[in-house]
Amino acid sequence: MKRTLMVGLSAAVLSSSMVPMFADAHSSSHSTRNIKKVEFLSMDAPTKIDQMVKTYTEAKVKVTYTNGKTEVKPLNYNQLFLSQDKIVENKGEMIAAGTPIDAKGNPIIDRSVPDKPEAFVSDAPDSNSLLEVHGKKYMVSHFEYDSIDNAGNEVKGLPASMTLTEVVQDKKTGKLAVKKASKIDFENVNGLWTPCNGSTTPWGTHLGSEEYEPDARAFESDKTSTAYKEVNAFAERYFGTTEKANPYFYGFTPEISVDRKGKATAVKHYSTGRFSHEMMQILPDQKTAIFGDDGNNTMMFMYVADKKRDFSKGTLYAAKFKQTRATEGGAGDLEWIKLGHASDKEVKRLIDKGTKFSDIFETADAPTPGFKAVKTAASKKVEYLKLKPGKEKEAAFLESRRYGALLGATSEFNKMEGITVNEQDKKAYIALSYVSGSTEKQEGAVQDDIQLEKRESGATFEIDLGRATGIDSRYVPTNMQALVIGEDLKKPDAYGNTANPDLVANPDNLAYSATSNTLFIGEDSSLHTNNFVWAYNLKTKKLSRILSVPVGAEATGLRSLDHVGGYSYLLSNYQHPGEALTGKQITAVDPKALEQAMKDGIGIQKTGGVGYLSGLPSGHKSYTHR
Repeated sequence: MKRTLMVGLSAAVLSSSMVPMFADAHSSSHSTRNIKKVEFLSMDAPTKIDQMVKTYTEAKVKVTYTNGKTEVKPLNYNQLFLSQDKIVENKGEMIAAGTPIDAKGNPIIDRSVPDKPEAFVSDAPDSNSLLEVHGKKYMVSHFEYDSIDNAGNEVKGLPASMTLTEVVQDKKTGKLAVKKASKIDFENVNGLWTPCNGSTTPWGTHLGSEEYEPDARAFESDKTSTAYKEVNAFAERYFGTTEKANPYFYGFTPEISVDRKGKATAVKHYSTGRFSHEMMQILPDQKTAIFGDDGNNTMMFMYVADKKRDFSKGTLYAAKFKQTRATEGGAGDLEWIKLGHASDKEVKRLIDKGTKFSDIFETADAPTPGFKAVKTAASKKVEYLKLKPGKEKEAAFLESRRYGALLGATSEFNKMEGITVNEQDKKAYIALSYVSGSTEKQEGAVQDDIQLEKRESGATFEIDLGRATGIDSRYVPTNMQALVIGEDLKKPDAYGNTANPDLVANPDNLAYSATSNTLFIGEDSSLHTNNFVWAYNLKTKKLSRILSVPVGAEATGLRSLDHVGGYSYLLSNYQHPGEALTGKQITAVDPKALEQAMKDGIGIQKTGGVGYLSGLPSGHKSYTHR
């Protein structure tokens, strides 16, 4: 996310062991069981203005079979809809897919231009899940935020939204198309705060996120703070009153289920902890989950549910990073610190009774006996905190990162983003968009567990999963090591790139395909003028560029679907196109002409796109129907 997956298919998608090989080729005579190797053939980076302003692919995929034969097919990008497209039926009228709604289900209106009020439209579609329920296919899509209002101002405190889209599949070609769409109601959980990445559960639901949780300390103590202003603006727009403004309503994981009538229901899993939820990734035992915590000075969390497929009650842990290598992206072992055990109901009761930050911690303004110094994403400053007696549960689940830091967990990760899992090899993968700032050696810091070599372009890490003493899970992350790393440039190239354009810069969304043994990586980088989606072969270590999104846009919504009705897809969105064009040091093309081409096309930060790549090899048997 600039303002700053679980990979598998929904459990409800039916599988078959004999399916067509390519989404755009339905006459193949080969069985998927005879695939020997899958290789993605890279496309070039865009070099002309007409390429730089669109979403496209020129990549191909080569499949080698055990009988020695090969097939090479092109990949194709298919746009389902733009966030500004009026595809949503809402109270008898059609509204844009990216329009947020208030607690009463009404579109939230942008009144920044007094004589031209109109509904907000997000330019930031993010996570997708494709769910199949009783033979119908539904896509859940996040709309993370709206960058700018109609007057050109940055929007603060705007409630976010998700859209449920019913899609239909052409059985002959695999092409997906929109049938109808609706907004998902979050009134029962007090609205939705900044949904970033997400995942699909093995039991056929969608797990969302609430990123950049508002600082409850600042909200309570400083009415000039960003937190106070944003939470009150949110409440005014969503509830119609600031009386319900409460920072502890937000910073959790929502789970979305769809019933046989196509109605979506949202719950929030309060017991999974409150922090900057980038996403929650369920691991193969279906009771362990790990999380991305986006921002600077963030923390790695793990949750172990009491019961399989039920994340309403369990134990929350935070990681202590023990560095083993500083170079080549870095590596380290992970030790887990228990924060607490709770149910969603218990934590919600703490929120509903009006718990405040000052009920949980005592604070000091300087080093003081009995107080511990911590530095976390919750505050830009070092804080001196002491837990109040008997407030362990409130601290663990409402101030998870601050409490984790008090107990010695590492709060030095920087922009911990997407996660995906490779069940067969018992590996997970996590993106650290930046290996800089809090991940570098910091003289005089209150904590300095992570001391990695600076790499602004970031790295994607591989995580080993195993057992740990005292934790009821076979999928505990035990260590992590950089797998795919970027390369910073000392000066911009002709296209304004300040990181090598032939390597990944600032990885964000991740997805894994078992069929091709491939890790897909989407970028959120200002170091690349155009962001890309990459395919990384875990066996051959080959990196291939397979998609380019519009200049200034971020590649989001990445989800690998190895088998949907006989076809494979890579869901892929883009958000905030044209952002940060001003000031780019571009000499290969005319920067003014590039900016004008963006304005003449889809506009600058006006809309985002929801779509998918087709043409991928198909056939991995996913989870069975529950």
